[in-house]
Amino acid sequence: MDWNELYELAKSKRGSRILSKHSEAGSVAAAILSEQGHVYCGVCIDTPCSMGFCAEHAAIAAMVTAGENRILRMVAVGANDRVIPPCGRCREFICQVHDDNYRCEVLLDGGRVSTIGDLLPERW
Repeated sequence: MDWNELYELAKSKRGSRILSKHSEAGSVAAAILSEQGHVYCGVCIDTPCSMGFCAEHAAIAAMVTAGENRILRMVAVGANDRVIPPCGRCREFICQVHDDNYRCEVLLDGGRVSTIGDLLPERW
């Protein structure tokens, strides 16, 4: 799967929606490509008490539920369909679910590509 296909899939999942009077979801969506060639998607869940989670976490949870944990590529899409990098918490989480995930490629704004390892240089 190329970057454009992964981006379009993440973009198609994005869309803010109210879950309850306290929570909303979907302002950010992520798509990840696994080592087995499967794609997993997730959206963020925002709550006022900080118990929600990022779109990357949701996509990883779906991947782990399916029995996989190695990520080859990932993209997250936010407001105005803009590509956004994973936050620091997500970067650490990605590295902790598989020892080689520091090699995971991440699409950045402007079409640039980096690795999680490059985004966490002090870790390695």
